[in-house]
Order: sequence, then C-alpha cells, then structure tokens
Amino acid sequence: MFDQYVLPWIVNIALAIAIFIVGKIVIKMIIGLLRKVLTRSQMDAMLVNFILSIGNAVLLLVVIVAALDQLGVDTTSLIAIVGAAGLAIGLSLQDSLKNFAAGVMLLLFKPFKEGDFIDAAGVSGVVENIAIFNSLLRTGDNRSVIVPNGAIYGGVIVNYSARETRRVDMVFGIGYEADLRQAKQLLADIIAEDERVLKEPATVIAVSELADSSVNFIVRPWVKSADYWPVLWDTTEKVKLRFDQAGISIPFPQMDIHLHKQD
Repeated sequence: MFDQYVLPWIVNIALAIAIFIVGKIVIKMIIGLLRKVLTRSQMDAMLVNFILSIGNAVLLLVVIVAALDQLGVDTTSLIAIVGAAGLAIGLSLQDSLKNFAAGVMLLLFKPFKEGDFIDAAGVSGVVENIAIFNSLLRTGDNRSVIVPNGAIYGGVIVNYSARETRRVDMVFGIGYEADLRQAKQLLADIIAEDERVLKEPATVIAVSELADSSVNFIVRPWVKSADYWPVLWDTTEKVKLRFDQAGISIPFPQMDIHLHKQD
C-alpha cells in the first residue's frame, strides 16, 4: 500500500518542489544575464525593467506548469484557461494595449527624449516624462498635458530639439513705392548686427513675391535651436523700427473704390 500509492506521491511532490526551486534559480540567472545585455545596449531603464518583469513572469509560468505536470495535473486544460483569460483581457483592454505597444516603440526607437520640445498629437510642449502608457508634456504656458502614447506614435511627431540649429523663416513686405535696395540693405544690417545669427549656413535675404499690395522679402537666418524664438521676435521688432525710421511703409491689404456719377 505504502509503496504503491504513498511513495510515488512523495517522490512526485519532491520532484515538483525540486523543479520549482531549480527553475527559480535558473530564472534568476537568465534574468541577471539579460539585464547585463540590455543595460550594455543603453536601452531606456524603464523599458529594461519592463522587459525583465515580463520575462520573469513568463519563465516562472513555465516552471509552475512543469512542476504541476510532474504532480500529474492536466496542464493542457490549465494552459487553455490561461489563454482564454488572456484573450478576454486583451479584448477588454485594446486601447491600453495600443498605448502600451506605442510606449514600448517610443522607448525603443527614441524619436524624442525627456527635455525635447515636440509637437505631437496636437500638443506642443517640452517632454517631461515618457511612461509605458502615456507621456507628460509641459506646454509653453506651464500646463501639464498627459498624452496617450498611441496618439503620439500613430501621428506625425515634430521634434524641434533634435538638431542643434534651426532656420528662422520670416517674411517682410514693403510698398511698391519704397526703395527696394534700401529695404534689402536694412534687412541685411539687422541680421549682421545680431550675434546670435550663425555665419554658416549663410542667411538668405531675397525678394520672394510681388504680391497684390506689397513686395515681399524672405529673411532666413540660421540660429541655435535655443535662440529661435528670441531671434524671431527681436528681428520682427527691429525691422518695424528701422523701416519707420527710413520712411519705408509696411503695407496692409486695401481696396480702392472709384465712384462714377452719372447724370
């Protein structure tokens, strides 16, 4: 009786416990090795921890299934139940899974990093945090905006901080009666006086359009990304003041109406 029923159970339980203990040790070794590999690849720390936690859970599930199989438990049914439960949870959390997948892609491919100024999902701001499900942006007026990663990754991402330099595109119009060469020289002087404007690439100043009410100049200096807005605002102000001093008018749309009196 003992040899036929009790002893096999004791042996199976002991083997199951041994499988679980040895499996835990092996999992710890695998996770430790994987952590070293991922850390050396300079992957984001949050993504590394997430991958390791998922890997640990999957490996632990395999060890538990192996231990239960040693005890004679029908693991086929158990796996089917777990799969069905996973499918049901996945269907109910479609949006969350979409944001999660997008978060993994953002952390993996890094189209932007913390501290960058970006325009994504209709929001412009400085990236303060990139999490698995959403990202936190700080707008110019100091608002905190939480944007789902799915909306960011699924649309166009403009990273204004990706490059060290940017081109400032400005358009200034003068009247048709104004001195074209004088206006162009004034624009060149304003750009040359600004120490924030880079020498290379060279600034472009040219007549771009003979519009309905004005002759339009394009002014395109290159600056460091951090100087973009100050240069834009200061240049616009200086152009207005210099044009006023030189008597050069900046026209605005207008319409001439001619009245004819009939007898």
